[in-house]
Amino acid sequence: MRFEDELVGLLPRLRRFARGLARDAGDADDLCQAAIERALKSKRQWSAGTRLDSWMYRITRNLWIDERRAAARRGVQKPVDEAVLQIAGDGASQVEAGALRGDVDGAMARLPAEQREVVMLILVEGYAYREAAEILEVPVGTVTSRLARGREALIHLLGEAA
Repeated sequence: MRFEDELVGLLPRLRRFARGLARDAGDADDLCQAAIERALKSKRQWSAGTRLDSWMYRITRNLWIDERRAAARRGVQKPVDEAVLQIAGDGASQVEAGALRGDVDGAMARLPAEQREVVMLILVEGYAYREAAEILEVPVGTVTSRLARGREALIHLLGEAA
């Protein structure tokens, strides 16, 4: 499979990961676009046969960190969007599912960035601890502790929302 085809196949997952990091749909789309641009410019650095998704998550995360640092230098602080997701439709299950998604999105937004990225990689994307550690370039023990604290915080935050 061609590099570009594999990259296109990763787009939904990459967007979801970017959304988890950026917490804003517009910022997430910008982040995703920047990551794809960087990957296309740097595709010779990727080794065929290795995991393209891990490489792309690492690029996305590094770009996100760079943007946060640049924003901090500029003195720009973005407010955390905790608005509940609104959905159309009159079915009770749709409304309930939308409210739950909104609660989870709000709880995720309130997590510290380090915990949020680990929760996204392991609980949402399904990576193994070792794979997440490689993507984040931290020890497995760090991933384990961040995930435990993130889970505990989510349980607490979602309990408040109930």
